[in-house]
Amino acid sequence: MVSGSSRIVAVLGPTNTGKTHYAIERMLGYRTGIIGLPLRLLAREVYDKIVAIRGPSVVALVTGEERIVPPRTQYWVCTVEAMPEGMGTDFLAVDEIQLCADPERGHVFTDRLLRSRGTNETLFMGSDTMRGPIRELVPEAQFVQRERMSQLVYSGSKKISRMPPRSAIVGFSVDSVYAIAELLRRQKGGAAVVMGALSPRTRNAQVDLYQNGEVDYLVATDAIGMGLNLDVDHVAFSALSKFDGRRMRPLAPNELAQIAGRAGRGMSDGTFGVTGEARPLDDGMAQAIMDHRFTPLKKLNWRNAALRFGSIEALIASLEESPKGEHLLKAREADDLQALKSLSQVAEVTARASNGDSVRLLWDVCRIPDFRGISHAEHASLLEVIFGHLHERGHIPDDFMARQIRRIDKTHGDIDTLSKRLAYIRTWTYVAQRNGWVRDESHWRDETRAVEDRVSDALHERLTQRFVDRRTSVLLRRLKQKEALLAEVNDKGEVTVEGEFVGRLEGFRFSPDKSAQGAEAKALKSASLQALAPQFHLRADRFYNAPDTEIDFTEQGGLMWGEHAVGKLVAGAEPLKPMVEVFVDEAAGPDVEQKVQRRLQHFIDRKVAALFEPLLNLSRDEELSGLARGFAFRMVEALGVLPRAEVAQDVKDLDQDARGALRKHGIRFGQFTIFMPLLLKPAPTRLRLVLWSLTQGLQEFPESPPPGLVTVPTVADAPQGYDTMCGYRNAGERAIRIDMLERLADMLRSEDSRGGFEAKADMLSITGMTLDQFADLMGGLGYKAEKGERPKVKAPAEPAPAADQGGEAPTEAETPTEAAPEAAEEVATAEAPAEATDSAEAAAEAPAAEAPAEPEVEVFYTFTWGGRATRQGGRGPRRDGQNAQGRGDGRGQGKGKPRGGKPQGDRGKPGKKGGKPQGAKTFSSRPPRPEKKIDPDNPFAAALMGLKEGK
Repeated sequence: MVSGSSRIVAVLGPTNTGKTHYAIERMLGYRTGIIGLPLRLLAREVYDKIVAIRGPSVVALVTGEERIVPPRTQYWVCTVEAMPEGMGTDFLAVDEIQLCADPERGHVFTDRLLRSRGTNETLFMGSDTMRGPIRELVPEAQFVQRERMSQLVYSGSKKISRMPPRSAIVGFSVDSVYAIAELLRRQKGGAAVVMGALSPRTRNAQVDLYQNGEVDYLVATDAIGMGLNLDVDHVAFSALSKFDGRRMRPLAPNELAQIAGRAGRGMSDGTFGVTGEARPLDDGMAQAIMDHRFTPLKKLNWRNAALRFGSIEALIASLEESPKGEHLLKAREADDLQALKSLSQVAEVTARASNGDSVRLLWDVCRIPDFRGISHAEHASLLEVIFGHLHERGHIPDDFMARQIRRIDKTHGDIDTLSKRLAYIRTWTYVAQRNGWVRDESHWRDETRAVEDRVSDALHERLTQRFVDRRTSVLLRRLKQKEALLAEVNDKGEVTVEGEFVGRLEGFRFSPDKSAQGAEAKALKSASLQALAPQFHLRADRFYNAPDTEIDFTEQGGLMWGEHAVGKLVAGAEPLKPMVEVFVDEAAGPDVEQKVQRRLQHFIDRKVAALFEPLLNLSRDEELSGLARGFAFRMVEALGVLPRAEVAQDVKDLDQDARGALRKHGIRFGQFTIFMPLLLKPAPTRLRLVLWSLTQGLQEFPESPPPGLVTVPTVADAPQGYDTMCGYRNAGERAIRIDMLERLADMLRSEDSRGGFEAKADMLSITGMTLDQFADLMGGLGYKAEKGERPKVKAPAEPAPAADQGGEAPTEAETPTEAAPEAAEEVATAEAPAEATDSAEAAAEAPAAEAPAEPEVEVFYTFTWGGRATRQGGRGPRRDGQNAQGRGDGRGQGKGKPRGGKPQGDRGKPGKKGGKPQGAKTFSSRPPRPEKKIDPDNPFAAALMGLKEGK
């Protein structure tokens, strides 16, 4: 509506001049008014401001997808496309009037410039580049120039990682916006996301994250350039070109200025620059933006508003008319015209659109925006369906609407899925807002709005989950504000700072949450350690007063408080005086570190004193002197277990008094080892291995054998001396506990080691070994083991017991091996010799019932002293009948012949009158000695002889 008496004013100037605020003030000075804004988001923002001043009962909001119209509406806030015509309000304003030059929407703004007026006042607000076209097209307009209230300065190029807080980074595609937001989440704690395709609800929720300070960064499309008021200090462009719907084109300086102008609000100065792959601005462009000097607009996009609805062809022709006048340019074919042309090719549509009303209806349907953006053909198909329902029924059926909405009303899925649903619901929101298109307008407006709200909330939640790390954001903000951070540690050691989980406190070391990476992890740890300072002191006090039962050492030398490592043992000046190295974060401070160190040193000192009390008493005995004192020193150095071979001469030099004084301290002089039996218990052994490993400088400490075992497998590649520190001696494939070895040595002293002997049941019993294992053990101790086989002689049959008693009388064991309870089950038997006897053929010819039974055979070993003990861990003599050179010596080959050459069956037979019982000498290869003499080659006998001589 044009009125000659209406005052028309063009308020021009750069951003941050208060133009929109000025227009709101002017409108509220009148009884009625209408203001058109370029974006649905901005319309909602202005609507909220006016409602806060005048109340919701007199303010209407009309956009393509929203329609809030109270009965007593005085002020209308609309998008430019949705501005009602012919309202006759006192005041009318159009914001961002420079969009008249926009290729997509420019013809709508140009139409408002030419035809929309308030009865008393009309305002056009926008860039100074519109001064020339407005002067030409609206000659009666007055001009008001407004200057920017703050300075805008170009700051060059910056990496995103160095972007200052309160920055907005602008991308021109969804993919670009998401990539930047993801990078900011990792490095800065997160970012809010603002795009034109978001619903007002999602956009407002995202902006609140930024405005409330939960995040310091905003990633947006160029939608923020259209008047959205945000507290932005810096604007950075990630690109300098955009896709305008048809092609990629560089952004003009005035377009960059429109966006960059969002930096700095009120009297606060702002900066702008580039980031990412965007090249730096050249000096001329940067200076033009700072000075707000741009090339004036020459032509405005125009489309005929005087439409003819006689037929589809007439409507299309009127829409394609060219403008008259040098300042107007025919607009390119818009989406609505393109849809109209597509539907004009559908026979059913042309049949329906046969008069002016139906053509007008078709045009209204074609003006439904393509929110979905799938394809032009897909959009045209949807419009065809909607037009068919409206033309045939006068409204869209409820069941059809319900089906469309039900398919969209879902809140699961990722960001892209929810964004698509939000775009889809906008179509039906737009349909529900049109008067008369649905039966129950109120119901469907509420339904579509509710679905949009649910999807919007879900989208906001997904955006926040993906692009905002609230934890890092909160901690960084508090650190920047230099506020004291509140940390809490639960009984599981989980640490929360300001209510956010940040990691775990393990002993006195903080382990950050492993989900944080890079700069995020660094910031997280810095904030957490600062907040944990009081917790470290409280924990140190609790640890210092903890009983020793809560502290322990590991077999690798670690020091544990419960399940957490708090330190480790390191070698000290003496084996029994280890030192402590603590595991305490530097942020805990020196006081905490010293307190933990003192407590751990007290613990290990007491542990050594308790477990090695006999050894410590030995070291403190002032009555020991001379050789005894020196020997005591050797014992302490060896941690109470000393191989005799290493101190053979020292032992020989000790007199009886010195030995007696040492024995008072519990020292036992064994044939193989000199040791303190009390120190062979599991607890001292475990600690002894750790202390020995420290003195040896081992990187990995060997572990002690399971407690209670007499023999254990030899450990391959074990450090030299490991078996001794464990309280064992390696002998063949197994190691035997040194106290049990000494008991075995006592048994072996009475045996004829030169003539040969067999294992007794007691020998097998104390070692818990099978005969084969025992033979390997003896080989490791320096004995030769010769394997043989012989018929197993059964004990004489006893009279059968009475029938009423049942069973047979038990038979006596015929060999010491059979008598051994542990070894009897293990004795292996071999097949009878393969040699033929004189009666073999006769036995074969006799009836089977009369054939003599095959004699049972048993395996036995004959042990003789080999002259020297093998090295610890070495294998004993071979038991397969071969000498050291691998040549057969004719012994123990299972041929039934002993070394003398006679068959075994000819040797003393048990049960024969006058025959000798089976014993150690019965099967010796040598004749029995006339009298038993001390064997000088037997180490046990030699030691015994020495004792008898008083050495």
